[in-house]
Amino acid sequence: MKRKRKPVFDPKAFLAKADGGRTISKYQKDQTVFSQGEAADAVFYIQQGKIKITVVSEQGKEAVVAILGTGDFCGEGCLTGQPLRIATAAAMTECVIVRLEKAAIIRVIHEEPTFAEMFMSHLLTRTIRVEADLVDQLFNSSEKRLARALLLLANFGKEGKPEAVIAKISQETLAEMIGTTRSRVSSFMNKFRQLGFIDYNGKLEVHSSLLNVVLHDEPHINLKREQL
Repeated sequence: MKRKRKPVFDPKAFLAKADGGRTISKYQKDQTVFSQGEAADAVFYIQQGKIKITVVSEQGKEAVVAILGTGDFCGEGCLTGQPLRIATAAAMTECVIVRLEKAAIIRVIHEEPTFAEMFMSHLLTRTIRVEADLVDQLFNSSEKRLARALLLLANFGKEGKPEAVIAKISQETLAEMIGTTRSRVSSFMNKFRQLGFIDYNGKLEVHSSLLNVVLHDEPHINLKREQL
């Protein structure tokens, strides 16, 4: 007697349903998904839209640490025992977001290898991105950091076709992302536009030629061990 074959687990189909520790909500632009200091008890999956992750220091200074889009997870810190949120997530556009309770996502990671593989891939990609951001901050000029941020917002280097026209983003937010002033961002944006790397007139369009700014004189890290 043949055994019934277990249905193939589809992680995206799983994330598209509101059931068993999952809730799906729509967020308007600028609406908060979760706030710094709140209890960390769930992971969020972005089905549609873009969100920004910000951190506020004790002195009240705010920094944008990430811009996330469709297919990204956020709030994973709760899985490592993080009791409180260390950042705030807010919608940059209209969003559809799945909230996965901590117990629910732990269960599916243990039970479904396909989902675990997808989630692990996300975590590794995020780790690589954080390391690249750190190198960017340490070694690159603010002009090059802005070029890289714009390319990332347009999904250059990711799977699928880049989004030439990206969600409206203020120069203040761009300045917070790269650690410089709004006036410098304005100056660089005007320069990029004059060189034909971007177009913006109510909407921002990023061209692949902007890669030239990032690739020119890219920082080199010497990986050779020092001689003892």
